[in-house]
Order: sequence, then structure tokens, then C-alpha cells
Amino acid sequence: MWRRLQTLFQRKFKVSLLFLLLLALLVHLAMDLALPAARGPCGCDAKAPKASGVPSGNPVLAGPKKLSLRILQDFSGSNGSLEKGSQLQGARPQARDGKPGVRHQRGEGTAGRTEGSKLAALFEHPLYNIPMPEVTEKDKLFVVNPVEKFSLRSSGSDEWVSSSKAETLLPTGKTAYDTYPTWLKFHVGINRYELYPRRDPLMPTLLRDLATKRIVSSVQKSGGTQLKLIMTFPNYGQALFKPMKQTRDQETPIDFFYFSDFERHNAEIAAFHLDRILDFRRIPPVSGRLINITKEIRDITTDKKLAKTFFISPAGNVCFYGECSYYCSTEHALCGKPDRLEGSMAALLPDKTLAKRRSWRSPWRRSYHKSKKAEWELNPDYCAQVRETPPYDRGHRLLDLIDMAVLDFLMGNMDRHHYETFEKFGNDTFLLHLDNGRGFGTHSRDEPSILAPLRQCCSIKKSTYLRLRLLATQPYRLSDLLREALAADPLAPILTEPHLRALDRRLGKVLATVGRCLAGAARRDEVVVDDVGSWV
Repeated sequence: MWRRLQTLFQRKFKVSLLFLLLLALLVHLAMDLALPAARGPCGCDAKAPKASGVPSGNPVLAGPKKLSLRILQDFSGSNGSLEKGSQLQGARPQARDGKPGVRHQRGEGTAGRTEGSKLAALFEHPLYNIPMPEVTEKDKLFVVNPVEKFSLRSSGSDEWVSSSKAETLLPTGKTAYDTYPTWLKFHVGINRYELYPRRDPLMPTLLRDLATKRIVSSVQKSGGTQLKLIMTFPNYGQALFKPMKQTRDQETPIDFFYFSDFERHNAEIAAFHLDRILDFRRIPPVSGRLINITKEIRDITTDKKLAKTFFISPAGNVCFYGECSYYCSTEHALCGKPDRLEGSMAALLPDKTLAKRRSWRSPWRRSYHKSKKAEWELNPDYCAQVRETPPYDRGHRLLDLIDMAVLDFLMGNMDRHHYETFEKFGNDTFLLHLDNGRGFGTHSRDEPSILAPLRQCCSIKKSTYLRLRLLATQPYRLSDLLREALAADPLAPILTEPHLRALDRRLGKVLATVGRCLAGAARRDEVVVDDVGSWV
């Protein structure tokens, strides 16, 4: 009897379980049938973006589609600690034309500027649209082969290639332009007349890379008087890092010699933007960046000399000091808060093994001595000697040097002992305005000796003179333009208001110097040398 009841119970349990499963299936089907009606006729599903494999919300990954997957992954690996850096330049990166050396027409590369921008209005002014000479193949720093593509796996290894081996793998001259990372496009765009074009659509992307791209190597740069680091990115790009040594409101003490002054990171950033506003475009792009000393320097450096200088301060901050001629000691250590440190990141120029550069001693170089003076400081007719000395006896080299003196006076930079040019272009090319860290050290006083080349030679390019006069007018006031340009940097504010006001004061002194030269000259064209013809 018990067995029969047990069997009956088991049969009823199985039937009940089967019934419940069928019921659940019916409920599920009913819900599926009712779901389209609940969605309504909006057609939302049809409007959904198609899967692309790239997050649509990431403005960096939305860049050139032809970059390799490895490069895209490296772009997405930016330092998340730099919160303000993700908003740098506001605009999405724009792709250059398919070939390097193409002259960009008026109106290109202005995306991201808002209406009412003085900077945008300046770059639309006729003085900033004077045609450049046509760039031929011999005028380009590099001649590229449009057949092969850029690949990070050229070496057959994912490991980083040291600088000594990089020349065998650098794709310059052997790759297709569309596959180049931004730093390489910057390199192949250099020509006889300019470091980068006026309306360079690459600039926002390049500055963003400097501020956010993942750092895979940090080593100390050899030479120089103060600590600098060369930082390497995953796609072989490199930048020169100058750490913060002074706060924004600190001035160089009046008793300091110019050759023992600090090199300031914010001066490098401001110099790049000032150089661009003056339409010289002879300083490589620079961006501010907040560095994690632990993760982006100490933990990844292969520089043993640098590594042994790290320590923890009594306040619990990570510090280091490296090896250099000045200010590299425990007493002058660079300390984070607790391990975050500001600095400037400047795009490196092509390696000298690929694009040789010649270093020239400036005729107006200072003595770099505590008591001795240079010849130009004692001889008021010194410029007559310079005019008879190659390469200043022909071409526009002397006028380019005077351009550089104007830039240095506006910044208050007394440390211009040498300058460089690309050897390929001979003497008929622009001067590179490198190493500007000792600018913007003082705002309460000016150094008139910096203008010695202009005052002694009484010559200036017509294009430079007209732009300086424009920048002294209310609609294009120099301080307003630089303030606007620097506001986009991740470390903004870069300069204090007294430094910005000093620019307007110094600009007035430059124009006054030219005015005195004009008043004493027999002919106007002896002072204001025409370099633009009938265009202006």
C-alpha cells in the first residue's frame, strides 16, 4: 500500500512540475509579444549607432581610422590623473590633408574657437594670411615614400627601442602619411620656411598627446645646467619635460645673475604661444602636464643615476634631484604633492642623426661672467661688424636674429647664447627659438640690453613691425591674446596678470625703439625692410 501511494505521489509531482514549466513558458511568450507595443512607434532601436569597435564618446579614439590598433590602444591609455588635460583645446582632432607639405588655405584648422575670440580674429587678419612661398621637394625636411605604412611592430617585438637604435626603425621616408602618429606628421611637415603652418589642424591633437599620452620611459637628458627629462610615448614619440621649480608669483631676485636663474616650466609654455601669436612659429609645441613622479618617472626609469636620487621628504612627499650643473642636490630637490608635479612637455624635434642641426653662437651673446662684458656691450657700432660677417652679410639672417631679440625682450629672456638651424636648408631658413625657460622671470622691471640687436642695427622686417603695431591696438592687445591662448592649457593659469601687463609695456618700448630709428634714418626702407612686397 505504501509503495503504491509513493508511486502515485511521484507521478503527481512530475505532472505538477511540467505544468509549472509550461506556465512559465507561456508567460515569457506573452511578455515578448507585448514588448514591441510598449516601446511605441519611436523607432529608437533604428537610431542606435552601429557597432564600430571604438567607443563613440572618446574624442581621441575617434581620430584617424588608419592608425593601427596598437596606436589607438595607446591613445586610450592616457594618464587619468590629469583631469584638466582631457579638456585640452576643446575641439576634436582634425586630420591633415593626405600629403605632407600641402599648403592649408585660409579658414582651415580654426575649429574649436568660439565667436568673439580675439585670437581667432587675429589669425583672420590679413597680416596673418600673407602667402608663404611654394614648398618644393627640396624645401621639405623629409621626403616620404607613400608606399609603406607605419607599424609599431617593425622590429618584430613589442619592446621599446632605445634612441640609439631608433634610426633604423623610424619610418621617416618609408611610410604612408595617413598612418603616421601625430608627432611624426609634425616632423615631416617641417620645411624651409616654417616649423608648422599657421592653421595647423594637427596642433590640438599634438598638444593633447603631450598632456595626456601614456609615458613608457623617463630618462635624464644629458648636458645642460638644470634637470630635464626625456619622456617617451608608446608610439616612439618623445617630449622634453621641464619640472616646476618656482610658483607663478615668484620673481627672479634682483641680485641673481642671468646665468644662475631658474628655468621655469611655465615660461616654456608661454613662450610657445607668444611665438605663435607673433607669427614666428619657430618654437616646437609645448603643453603643461601634471606628472605622477612615482608611476611616470621613478617606477619606469632605466637611468640609474636618476633612480638613486629619489627619496621621501620629512613631509611624506616623493622627491628627486637628478644630476646637473645647477640646483641638483637634496637642498634643491623637486618634490611632488605627495607625488604630483607640474611641468612642461615640449615636442622633440627630429633626431639629429636624421635631420642635422647646426648650432650658431649669437653675435650678441653675453659674457656669462660676473664682471666681464661682451664686445657688443662696449661698442655702440658693433652691428657694422656683424653686417660684414657671414652669414649676416646677406639674406635675412640678421633680420631673423632681430625677430628673436624682440621675442626675448617681451619675455625678459637674457639667456640666448646660441641658436640652431636645420643644416639641410643652409643659411636660407628660419632660426629655431629653443630653450626659453629663463623667460618670464620678472615683470616689475625690463632689461633694455636684450634689444641691443634692434637698437644697434636699426633694422626690422616690415611684416614683424606691422604685426607689432597691430598687437599694440585695443582689438588685438597682446596681453589679451596670450591670456586667451594660455587659458586652454591643462595647467592654466600659466602667467600671472603682472606678467601679462608687462608684455604690453615692453611692446610699447619695442615700437618706441623702432620709432627712434625711423626718426634718425635717411630712408624709411633702411629701417623697416620690406619682406612682403606689395601684398600688404
